[in-house]
Amino acid sequence: MRLVRFDPARLITQHGSSGASVAGIARISGSAHVVSIRLAPGGVLGEHPAVLAQLFLVVEGSGWVRAGEDRRDVAVGSAAYWEPNELHESGTEDGLTAIVVEAETIELV
Repeated sequence: MRLVRFDPARLITQHGSSGASVAGIARISGSAHVVSIRLAPGGVLGEHPAVLAQLFLVVEGSGWVRAGEDRRDVAVGSAAYWEPNELHESGTEDGLTAIVVEAETIELV
């Protein structure tokens, strides 16, 4: 067994983001990887295209996710899925932590 730390995180400032940070967790065969995203209260991860299929799993706090005009609330136990190249954005009033999985293909169950 190995324990893995995924902090300290680095700040995300691209795409008009504020109060957002990312920390790598794992690379999975090929270009797939897993990261932790933290949004501080009032934080926004600005609109940007998904490089790969992306699954945004909320593990702490609550907030919102958006693709185009479709904005939805998210909280612990919910997830958003974006297709490759889909423009998307996320934010929070009170703070949010998500684990993000990015891969060539993600099959939702």
